[in-house]
Amino acid sequence: MSILPNFLRSLLLTIILSFVVPTFLIGGGLASVSLLKFIPGLQGIGQAIASAMQQFLATFGSGSAWRGLCIIGMTCSLVGALFDTYAFYRYQNLRGD
Repeated sequence: MSILPNFLRSLLLTIILSFVVPTFLIGGGLASVSLLKFIPGLQGIGQAIASAMQQFLATFGSGSAWRGLCIIGMTCSLVGALFDTYAFYRYQNLRGD
């Protein structure tokens, strides 16, 4: 039986999860900080943190926070794919196939 389907399934799952998790974490963090603007007494802090996060994301996205979030997600996805490929290679060598 070929090991290629197992490798491709593992690689695809790793790529998807490595993109989704950081994107949701950063996006969720930005959304929760943006909600601080509606709590009395925390408007200034919420606005400052949300603005700083948007500027940080805009740095990676050539001026667009949305594009920066996607770039960070794609970079994490690439790193996850490289790690999965390395782990698969090491597993094959240690197993003796």
